[in-house]
Amino acid sequence: MGDLLKGKVAVVTGSGRGIGREHALALAAEGAMVVVNDIGVERDGSGGTSAPADEVVAMIRENGGEAVASYDDVSDYDAAASLINLAVDTFGHLDILINNAGTFQYRLFHQLTEKEWDDLMGVHLYGTFNTCHHASKIMMNQKYGRIINTASSQWRNPEGRGNYGAAKGAIVSLTWGLAFELRNYNITVNAIAPMGATRSFGDNTYRQMLADAGLDRKKDPSEQGDNRAGPEYVSPMVVYLSSDLASNVNGLVFRVGSGKIGRYSHPTESRTIYREAGNSKPWTLDELDQILPNTVMGGDTKAPFIP
Repeated sequence: MGDLLKGKVAVVTGSGRGIGREHALALAAEGAMVVVNDIGVERDGSGGTSAPADEVVAMIRENGGEAVASYDDVSDYDAAASLINLAVDTFGHLDILINNAGTFQYRLFHQLTEKEWDDLMGVHLYGTFNTCHHASKIMMNQKYGRIINTASSQWRNPEGRGNYGAAKGAIVSLTWGLAFELRNYNITVNAIAPMGATRSFGDNTYRQMLADAGLDRKKDPSEQGDNRAGPEYVSPMVVYLSSDLASNVNGLVFRVGSGKIGRYSHPTESRTIYREAGNSKPWTLDELDQILPNTVMGGDTKAPFIP
């Protein structure tokens, strides 16, 4: 075992399987005491079992580490408080929060039910808010903390999963807001957009859904296609961001997995037209029709993900 995170306490949500499991194991391998949180549901949020969390805890202990299981549902505000309190009650403090829990649905927007929308937002967005809200207060009091949230390439390239992309986009914005507000407390807040061969990736349901709807995908040249390596290629970056090696890294979003680590640029205005307000009249529709196509639009009238 390493000692990069020796003495640190980490909470990892959704860490019974997939990417979260690798996060928990990797953090423990560097000496962190880990709260393994997972309610053991299927990809779509159905079912539930304590087995996944228990198995990861057993693996950590067998390798000489310290861990405890949590079966709290992070989509519930009070349950998220119980999760965070478990870390403090068991290990004495909380240093690292990894928000990884999530569910997944293959639905076009018009196919979604209100419950499906609420359920997905509950786990991804509200789950992230809930744990951050409870954990940040502890971290502020101790003037130390590392928070890593889970975004997705879908926040900028939705491709038929609008509810998922909306949740992940909100998580990116929340990450930026927290990074700004908590920076004077020696707390960093970053996000990763992971790619890994997990149960949420790899079947043909998604591609068939788009094909049935007549929606072509426009491949992002920066992505590596559908051949993805396992989640073990994601977790080293999470360990790095959780450590003091990254004490000056704050408010950034990284694309991580399959041997790749990339940093997303922050959205900025790319093209602008301007006239001084107050000293001139507002733009007329005729002016906009004449000027916009060759200036602000610059010949690009569609978002880059639309064929």
